[in-house]
Amino acid sequence: MKYGRAASAGPECGVERTLAVIGGKWTTLVLRELLTGTRRYSDLKRTLGRVSPKTLTERLRHLEAEGLLTRTVYAEVPPRVEYALTPRGESLGEIIAAMGRWGTQDGAQGSGRPASPAQRPRSTADGAANSSAQT
Repeated sequence: MKYGRAASAGPECGVERTLAVIGGKWTTLVLRELLTGTRRYSDLKRTLGRVSPKTLTERLRHLEAEGLLTRTVYAEVPPRVEYALTPRGESLGEIIAAMGRWGTQDGAQGSGRPASPAQRPRSTADGAANSSAQT
């Protein structure tokens, strides 16, 4: 698949709009966790580990404002709050799954680590690069 140059950047650019919504630090990881089902704040904090409470709260509010998740407060003592993806949020599942596959399969090649022998391109007899693994 080839991509041409964008005629113009701005809100009409789908990639730019998507990144404006999900491109913030921790945002995609919050979405990844919510794709597994409804979660409480403490569950998200525990599974995400290093995210600060302030950042997690900001990301959850942003995703709610974008219509990607719902926040349900239960009238209980102590209060219980749950977060769940809306259908719009669930529609990002394919994107996040693709990001995971890319990071697992292709992402390591650009990480500064040397490629494994199976990932290194081989030269053919005519000198052209061949990316198939040696058998």
